[in-house]
Amino acid sequence: MRTKFLNDVFFQAINEQSQGRVKINSHWDGEISISYDALKTVKDGSKAQITVIVPEYCAKELPLHQIFKSFPVGPAGQEQVNFFRNIYKEIPELLQEIESQGLHVIFIATGYPAAFFSSKPMTDLKSIKSQKWRSASFWHRDFLANSGATPVIMPWGQGVFDALNNGTLDGLIVNIDSGYDINAHKAAPNILTSQKLWLGHEYIIAMNKAAWEKLSDLDKRAIENAAEIAYLKLGEVMNAAYYDQIKILESAGANVRILSDQEIKFWEDTTNYKAIQEKWLKEQALKSADIILNKIRYYLKDFTD
Repeated sequence: MRTKFLNDVFFQAINEQSQGRVKINSHWDGEISISYDALKTVKDGSKAQITVIVPEYCAKELPLHQIFKSFPVGPAGQEQVNFFRNIYKEIPELLQEIESQGLHVIFIATGYPAAFFSSKPMTDLKSIKSQKWRSASFWHRDFLANSGATPVIMPWGQGVFDALNNGTLDGLIVNIDSGYDINAHKAAPNILTSQKLWLGHEYIIAMNKAAWEKLSDLDKRAIENAAEIAYLKLGEVMNAAYYDQIKILESAGANVRILSDQEIKFWEDTTNYKAIQEKWLKEQALKSADIILNKIRYYLKDFTD
């Protein structure tokens, strides 16, 4: 969905707003650079001038951006789109962190919510206690541990499916579309999910700063106008795509249940996420990180406890 949205909505809007002067030649599936090297590739600028940056893949370069994933619940759809737009206006240190890498942000896309894929029947989230669960996020591994599960570190790919299939892994927390991509639902068909189970996912569409500065003011405005057009459409597309994903999983034989608000609150309380955040702050010793965390907490207060 995200790739299609960028191609068909955002990039197309850039072409239209610039009256054809700016056209994006898109290359996906690691054709130019793998995701983990995306920041480095566009910073260099010789192979590509625009890229999609996943902050989780460049924690060293973007440490403050890791804070978003430290919340177990949050907004979805257009509310999530608006949240990220507002937070960058309210916390200039976030944009500065990206710009210090020689980049300029032109759009921020969002991702699907999380889902619990279990190889065993799940009546509720208490079921994960004493089981072995995999998550890529260091935050979510702590969430799992606080919930009584054993967090497992395992490279993403076929090995995760095999572990679910042979019983060495009981479950998986991941964005719902990625679970489908590796056929996790075939080995772990019992799925609990909710749009409120956000992963703090953002996909930063960034441009090489030197390339951006070479653009005329007219073309810069064209890209900015295109972003405004895309932002107005993104939330609705994300909502529809989430429920389409559930239908796809169900048609493939999975048992999918959307968690109630009470169950979401249970998960939030069980994770003890605020204590984990405080521990992270002490370990990182990042300048102003405590202030930034409190600001993000404030803007998420309507979605968290």
